[in-house]
Amino acid sequence: MRVRNRVAAYSTLALTLSACFGVPSPLAPGLRGSVGLPSHGVLTNGSQLPESGIGYERYRHANAHYWGVSRLVAAIQKAAAYVDRMLPGGAPLSVGDLSSQYGGKIPNHASHRTGRDVDLLYYVTNVYGHSLKSPGFVSIGSDGLAPDPTNQRFVRLDVERQWLLTRALLTDPQIDLLWMFVSRDVEALVVQHARASGEKTEIIWRAEQVLHQPRDSAPHDDHMHVRIACTPAETLEGCEGGGPHWPWLPDDSNWDDLNVNFIYWIASDDPTPCTPEGATDGKETHLY
Repeated sequence: MRVRNRVAAYSTLALTLSACFGVPSPLAPGLRGSVGLPSHGVLTNGSQLPESGIGYERYRHANAHYWGVSRLVAAIQKAAAYVDRMLPGGAPLSVGDLSSQYGGKIPNHASHRTGRDVDLLYYVTNVYGHSLKSPGFVSIGSDGLAPDPTNQRFVRLDVERQWLLTRALLTDPQIDLLWMFVSRDVEALVVQHARASGEKTEIIWRAEQVLHQPRDSAPHDDHMHVRIACTPAETLEGCEGGGPHWPWLPDDSNWDDLNVNFIYWIASDDPTPCTPEGATDGKETHLY
């Protein structure tokens, strides 16, 4: 709590001293990485997710929107490889959009602007339980079934693989997981499987906090939208939050060392008011 209160205090001071806070520019050289809010920001120094790897492949192979902060890109790869190792021989995880190379608005998304968001299509099986490659963004119902538009049959949510993926991301110490946007039906199916398989109570409790159906967006019954939090160090470089600080996330032990650099940056920044190109009035409410 001490660390988060100090983040808020220094962020307020930065906003007071710099009307350009939130957009990298010669006037704000300290801004880098994931800058701004998921629905109003940019990305610098991002990493690109390779087209395929152990246990995963891009859903849109030729798409340019596969850039993110390096720890998120690494987490996707690690989580997919974990699922493949635990249940070998299944279809790969199908990875949807992250962000563009330099962030900002991309088609069909209100967020995905700062490299901290990724869409992961659900693992599915046929009705007999055999793993299938995802047919795309198919809507999972309360019974776990979804119509498959490719063959006029049904696919079923692969709850076993879906839980392993959820668990891998929840327990990754590098990403500071903030939200996993899914429908209530998918959340119920996945959590029920975790309980039935004897998962640790602590991990299930984390899942119940993080799995969430958005109130002002699509229900996310056809994919999981993962969002990670800003680290304290990223906050000093322009990253802005957009969610709670969960009690299991670590505080940064070297915060005092970071304060010096931050004070130098905000004190040396030109306070001349400016309106960055492409800025909005802040009224956007669909953040997913």
